[in-house]
This record gives sequence, C-alpha cells and structure tokens, in this order.
Amino acid sequence: MKIALIGASGFVGTAILNEAVSRGHSVTAIVRDVSKVAAHPQVTAVAVDAQNPQALAEVLKGHDRVISAYNPGWSAPDIYDQYLKGAKAIVAAAKAAKAAHSWLLVVGGAGSLEIAPGVQLVDTPDFPAEWKQGALAARDCLTALRHETTLDWRFVSPPVFLEPGDKRGGYHLGGDQVLFSGDKPAGISVGDLADGVLNEVEKPAHLRQRFTLGY
Repeated sequence: MKIALIGASGFVGTAILNEAVSRGHSVTAIVRDVSKVAAHPQVTAVAVDAQNPQALAEVLKGHDRVISAYNPGWSAPDIYDQYLKGAKAIVAAAKAAKAAHSWLLVVGGAGSLEIAPGVQLVDTPDFPAEWKQGALAARDCLTALRHETTLDWRFVSPPVFLEPGDKRGGYHLGGDQVLFSGDKPAGISVGDLADGVLNEVEKPAHLRQRFTLGY
C-alpha cells in the first residue's frame, strides 16, 4: 500500500516507518526535518507543517492509508494547544484529501484509558505532571474524533508503559480500559506497538474505535 505517515521521525513514528517498510509498503514520511529520515527506496521524505491543513491535504492525496504519530514535542511549553492545533489540521487534511475514503489512524496516549469505571488515568492524583498537558490534548483529540461520522478513523493508545525495543510478539488487544499484566499495568515495546498499527493498516478491525495493546 501507499501510506502517508505524519511524524515519521519521532520515537513511535520511526518504529512505524521501519515496520511499514519491512512489510513492503511505500511510505511518504511527513516530517519537519527531512534530514532525520534515512534514505530508503520505499520512503519519500516530505517536509510539511502538520498544522497547515491545506498543505498537508495536498501531500495526503493518492494515499491508501494515513497514519498520524504527530507530537509537537513533550518539552513544548504549550503542548496542549500545539497538539490540538495539529490534530485538527490532520483531521481536516485527511478529509479534504479523501485518501482512500479518508482513512486515518491516530497514535494517541494512554492517559485517556480508564483505570476504573468512569475514571481515566490522566485524572488520577498520581498522573505525572510533565505528561499531563499532552495527555489531556490527546484525550480531547479522541473526543473530537468520536464526533466524526464521515472520517474512517481509529485511535490507538499505547499501554501505560511504552519502552524502546524490537518486536517480540505475544501482546493482546483491548478497548478503553488500561490493560494489566498480573497486578501491574501492562507495557509494550515500540516495535510491537508499530506491529499492532500495521496490523490495523492491513486488516482494519477498529472502525471509529479506540484500541490499546500490551503484553
């Protein structure tokens, strides 16, 4: 397939890019700095501002799938506003481009997963302050997506612990609740997160749903 990947040079984006290439797909890597994308015959790196819906829509045209691993950077002082500005632009661009009926997968955060009925992780007292604004923005992005009736969207939340590392398999899928491994929140390697994303790309199973995955 021809895949457009927004945020292809980040921690998660790089893993998704590598997994997509290993499966034989062609990828348009949409980044701020094309020098951060390694040259590969299946990869075309394009510098586009993800917050510019018109410019982004032009690049997304003709793709079978759009994946967003967009993140303005956890150190951005205004990450909440920047994240939502980008998220809204990406949704608008995907709809305008009509990429394969406006197919979009958004990689979000774990903060909006429920740790107990009606209680999301981001609202608990021990949620780390340094991640909170980004987590709130990702939650609001998901809320906005749930009102989209024409966009063929899906949203993946990593589990509580997302670690560097290659694929090892053996993970399972979930919905809106935090996954546990025994009595501890589950984790996953970024390689297996990418594997789960590409499985959804190749065999979509979560139309207009959020899903999560973990060991």
